[in-house]
Amino acid sequence: MAETTAASGQGAECPGPMVVPAPGAGEPGPEAGVPTLLAVLRRLDSGPRGLTEAQAEERLAHFGENTVPAAHEAPWPRLFVRSLRDPFTAVLGCLGLVSAAVSAWGTASVILLLAVVSCVLRATGEHRADRSMSGLRELVATTATVQRRADEGAAPGTREIPVADLVPGDVVRLGPGDLVPADVRLLRATGLTVHQAALTGESAPVGKHADDLTDGRRAGDPAAGTGDGVFEQPQFCFQGSSVASGSATAVVMATGVRTRFAAARGGTVGCAASAFDRSVHGISWILIRFMLLTPPLVLIANAALRDRGLETLPFAVAVAVGLTPEMLPVLVTTCLARGAALLARGHGVIVKRLPALHDIGAMDVLCVDKTGTLTQDRPVVDRALGPDGRDDPEVLNWAAVNAWWTLQLADLPSPDALDEAILDAAGEDDLMAYDGVAAVPFDPLRRLATAVVRTPGRLGRHTLVVKGDVQAVLERCVLDEDERIRLSALAACQAEAGLRVLAVATAERPARTRDYTPADERGLGFLGLVTLRDALAPTAAEALAVFAARGVTVKVLTGDHPGTAARACRDLGIPVAGDQVLTAGRVDGLSDAELAALAGRTTVFARCTPEHKARITRALQSGGHTVGFLGDGVNDLPALRAADVGIAPREAADVARETADVVLAEKDLTAIAHAVTAGRRASGNIATYLRITLSSNLGNVIAMLCAGLLLPFLPMLPAQVLAQNLCFDAAQLAFAYDRPSSSVLRRPTVLRPGDLLRFITGFGVLNATADLATFGVLGFVLHGLGTATEPAFHSGWLTENLLTQALVMLLLRLGRTGAEGRRPGPVARAAAALAVIGLLLPPSPLGPPLGLTALPALYYLLLMAVLVLYAAGLLVARACRGRREATW
Repeated sequence: MAETTAASGQGAECPGPMVVPAPGAGEPGPEAGVPTLLAVLRRLDSGPRGLTEAQAEERLAHFGENTVPAAHEAPWPRLFVRSLRDPFTAVLGCLGLVSAAVSAWGTASVILLLAVVSCVLRATGEHRADRSMSGLRELVATTATVQRRADEGAAPGTREIPVADLVPGDVVRLGPGDLVPADVRLLRATGLTVHQAALTGESAPVGKHADDLTDGRRAGDPAAGTGDGVFEQPQFCFQGSSVASGSATAVVMATGVRTRFAAARGGTVGCAASAFDRSVHGISWILIRFMLLTPPLVLIANAALRDRGLETLPFAVAVAVGLTPEMLPVLVTTCLARGAALLARGHGVIVKRLPALHDIGAMDVLCVDKTGTLTQDRPVVDRALGPDGRDDPEVLNWAAVNAWWTLQLADLPSPDALDEAILDAAGEDDLMAYDGVAAVPFDPLRRLATAVVRTPGRLGRHTLVVKGDVQAVLERCVLDEDERIRLSALAACQAEAGLRVLAVATAERPARTRDYTPADERGLGFLGLVTLRDALAPTAAEALAVFAARGVTVKVLTGDHPGTAARACRDLGIPVAGDQVLTAGRVDGLSDAELAALAGRTTVFARCTPEHKARITRALQSGGHTVGFLGDGVNDLPALRAADVGIAPREAADVARETADVVLAEKDLTAIAHAVTAGRRASGNIATYLRITLSSNLGNVIAMLCAGLLLPFLPMLPAQVLAQNLCFDAAQLAFAYDRPSSSVLRRPTVLRPGDLLRFITGFGVLNATADLATFGVLGFVLHGLGTATEPAFHSGWLTENLLTQALVMLLLRLGRTGAEGRRPGPVARAAAALAVIGLLLPPSPLGPPLGLTALPALYYLLLMAVLVLYAAGLLVARACRGRREATW
């Protein structure tokens, strides 16, 4: 029977650091290579007979119990207090205090309530994430079969003990279904295969053996045989894995916090701030600086030039309130929650942390594994080649005969992935033409499987059908050296193309009744090669095309062979040049700066360990990328936490699923593509709100400062400032329900504080220019008609402010052009309502209580001219900015 497929999650790291010395010795350092069994036993001061009870007690006192360390969960009140230090919460708090200072108690109460709710939600989410780490304990065994001696002279005996009592140097026994209780080195193994999905993410069991030879190749698998991955070393098994078949005796090398399992858990603690967090922090501090700067400027200017001091304090505070977007937390939450709800209903994508929806929209690099994402968890037959390199279906037929009768006669529970692919590709009728006699099942050391059958029409003869690793088969064939070299080169060429290669050979023997053994695998006649490739995920190509259109670059971080990963990428249409493949061994030789420079232009990272995945993710982030990571195993936890947005499928390991920010119903890239679309729509609406609101508010503040210095009275009463701001903020909530232009979906929408500051400065000055022009119009009209100056000025400016803000809502929507959005949407309706309020509020019954009055018709005519010029200026400025930047 053919072997199992290679595990992923491996890299160029030996298990040396895992080995724990005997009590009293120093901690071990990294090994240059895989330690031999003798070296391991010497280091552990142990032997095949196991430890004595006295030695075990001494080591238990020295090393402690073999348990996964408990998570240090911060109490909820501490998390709540810590969330108060967030700059975004500080903005809300400042707004509440400012509103209270001008006696706007209702506004102050609402804003402070928003701040408290924000802190409660954040603290609750973090507390839930901390508790989810306890899911790791479900993967740890509770008891183990250990071999110990009463004293030095006693014979060893076996008994069940709690896993917590295991110590380095103990000899344990493993059987089918057992959980591996610690990190161990095999002493003896018979047909041992191990599930390492919790550590590597790969579903197929991995063959293990106790031999000191590092050549652990599995038949025909180009991903095997390098021996440079810690989980790939066939002599070692790790806590968190389980025995699929066979049995073994092993010596414990590491327990407790020293295991790979505990190391992966420890790497999940303390994640970096996400892209949304960094953006919100930057924007929040911009707002805080403006808020702190504005009132002193107003007070100083009025005191110096108009001899007005503290009496202008309410106006100065109102100006500061007018600068800030009070509805920002409401709109952000509404946009993200609405997008998350649509994703959950339509595509089964659960966004566990709302800001992650922005992060996935801002994502420009997505890191994925190969198996289960780009490819399915199974191979398929690519070709069957004769010795001359041409297609030969007879080779596939004999390979299927081997797979079928090995499965039937060796009493195996099910075929492995390679045999199943061969049986799927072969004709069932051809298999039934042969009668099985005997089978010698696959062995990791021989790297062969042999079936003995009776061929129709050949009485008294048996046919041996041998299938397995190319070199192992060629060694047993009757070939001259030149032919052997030629066939080896043919197989190597197929492997370099990313294919898995099996060799098939046969031999005729006289019929006999005694058992067949591996010694009969000689004098074979070479038939040909069977090549297999990974079955492509059915929706992967479609999703990758969407990612390319959305400006998302896909990076493959895998534990597999680089050729296999590159082949899958090319089959899916991802171009992979020779210099775009990087192995973990080369990553280890790069500094962080060198890796950051190289990671951006690398497509495939092969032979990756968990540490490599996390380091590559951070390197991409340091290069200015917003990184998403799709993972499903414990080995992916460090990278899931390091990424800006961690993504896991529903069937992932519990702890990986709980750690992720986004959970998919299935491990399907199309679901991520839908999430990217939803994230960009939400982010586009948030960015539009911030740009329009802050630029308009800044323009009004600049105009208020100028008017306060030019006029003998306040340009706007505090109540009028707050009423205007309330109307504008209420209209801006329409952006939560807007549908941005398709151009917004073409590239990541990132809330960059620097870009936002440049935008609001430029368009704020343009808005202030329109306000100053309105001052001139008001001065001309009021002076000519002799109208009461102060109420009329307040009314005229408030009307102009609401009308210009309505124009801005229509003309500065992110990604919109004049040809788009002809059907009135929520933003157009809200802008129209804002304009109506601006025109009707001064002459309405609500006007006098606010200090407003009706205006002459001449003002509206002149105001229309100002608005036309302002709209033209907006369009010109928008076109100029669009040519400079491609992020509309």
